[in-house]
Amino acid sequence: MPIPAAGYPRSAAVSPRVQVVEATGSTNADVVAGVIADPAAWPHLSLELTTDQRHGRGRLDRTWTAPAGTALAVSVAVGVAAIPVVSRGWIPLIAGAAMTRAMAAQVLGTGHSVGLKWPNDVLIDGAKICGILAEAVAGHPDVVVIGSGVNTTMSQADLPVATATSFAALGLEVDDDALLAAYLTALDEQLTALAAAGGDAAAAGILGEMEALCTTIGSDVRVALPGGATLEGRAQRLDPDGRLVVVAGEVETAVGAGDVVHVR
Repeated sequence: MPIPAAGYPRSAAVSPRVQVVEATGSTNADVVAGVIADPAAWPHLSLELTTDQRHGRGRLDRTWTAPAGTALAVSVAVGVAAIPVVSRGWIPLIAGAAMTRAMAAQVLGTGHSVGLKWPNDVLIDGAKICGILAEAVAGHPDVVVIGSGVNTTMSQADLPVATATSFAALGLEVDDDALLAAYLTALDEQLTALAAAGGDAAAAGILGEMEALCTTIGSDVRVALPGGATLEGRAQRLDPDGRLVVVAGEVETAVGAGDVVHVR
């Protein structure tokens, strides 16, 4: 999947800065460094993208790698000064919801289903096609960099695990520019709504949308918690802070961080 000669005009209509690089170690690291060096040069929704990311990172400090040209890596700088600090835990979830909406537009009419696994893995037909990592910028607390990795033309043989998929493995083609533009638009809409609601995700409609998109809700799950403990039960709902509420017997546990497996 080479970088298109026409560039990314739809994305550029939404973003004030679309920086395309042939290859890099990590788009998140690049954008974080850029914001630290010159924050004015990276206004809200500025991004860097590549189809050859060589040292990407996922949640829980996992490495994220893909053969060159088979995946799209994009990192977006978002300004969050208008969102109360206590509500910023919603930002990674909002990014997952925005990407889920953008993916759904790409597969509309194909018979494939798109869903969100808490907190922000995007699934097609139950298999992971996109992971997201959000991180604050040191010294710039009102800027968050959100990185996404989308498996685009990766062959079945190149998929890292059996629970992953790609557009190509599903026999689908993806319009990278349209996907990014839709993602950026939805991301901005939801961040703006959260800010306008004073950080209240329920009042902003974000909590309800998350629960509607999230296939984890209503599923039996096994959650690997920080520290090594494991929690098993039924994922019941999201709480006002975006935590996953898991019910085991008569005990409810709100999970703020963990690796979730849908138990079939």
